[in-house]
Amino acid sequence: VQLQASGGGLVKPGGSLRLSCAASGFSLDSYAIAWFRQAPGKEREGVSCIDSSEGITYYGETVKGRFTTSRDVAKNTVFLQMNSLKPEDTAVYYCATDAPACTLYRAGDYEALDGWGQGTLVTVSS
Repeated sequence: VQLQASGGGLVKPGGSLRLSCAASGFSLDSYAIAWFRQAPGKEREGVSCIDSSEGITYYGETVKGRFTTSRDVAKNTVFLQMNSLKPEDTAVYYCATDAPACTLYRAGDYEALDGWGQGTLVTVSS
């Protein structure tokens, strides 16, 4: 299981980016997909998770109301729409598979998430 996050870049404060999480060789349908991020010198932080079946989503407190995660089954891709970006959102963003109900994400056990490959760098700066 290997996922690839993409779509990062440089954006000004208040701007938006949409990240994509794609899989090759398997379907994302059976997995919850979690997003987490890591900034230099900081611990990993959970960003969001979407469950495998009902589209239930969870968000970290620092991004709630600004970020939205969604799933496109036809494209076998999960998206993270990030609006009203702030400098403190600067980090490398990763996606990973989780148990169907976002079990590991909700427990904060990001180390146990599976399939996260190279992340994508988001830089928010003027």
